Amino acid sequence: MNKGLKKLIFAAMFLALAYVLPFLTGQIPEIGNMLCPMHLPVLLCGFICGPVYGLAVGVIAPLLRSLTLSMPPLFPTAVAMCFELGAYGLFAGIFYRVFPKKTGYIYVTLIIAMILGRLVWGAFMYALMFAGKAEFGLAAFWTRGVVNALPGIALQIVVIPPIVMAFKKAKLID
Repeated sequence: MNKGLKKLIFAAMFLALAYVLPFLTGQIPEIGNMLCPMHLPVLLCGFICGPVYGLAVGVIAPLLRSLTLSMPPLFPTAVAMCFELGAYGLFAGIFYRVFPKKTGYIYVTLIIAMILGRLVWGAFMYALMFAGKAEFGLAAFWTRGVVNALPGIALQIVVIPPIVMAFKKAKLID
């Protein structure tokens, strides 16, 4: 199968997963905010399809859900998520391609992508504060971006590397 077509198919699958996974936590938004279900497929897309597809899926997924389901709310939540998830997919794809292809570097890549994605989200929210569109500061960043998301961060660290390794073992990653 053509590499480009394979990546496009996987990216479509990850976009579909990013659309569907939040339904698992949709009845209890607090759990959804803690588990970050849209983050998993976007990060996987970055690893498996590369930075361009990871960025595209990360930007499209929250907008698509917001425009079709009104969840998350378009502004500022979905727009901020576009920046955050786009950064996740982009950085996961870039660093996975740059670092050595050893198992430990999957974890390093994942952690760097998660940190940079959170920083991009925080920078966007901070910019909204200066525009008078949101109240946001270091305490809000720490609480909403780190403390509340700890279960999701742990889930990502536990789930994503074995999936990436399985794709690698099956020779589905270049």
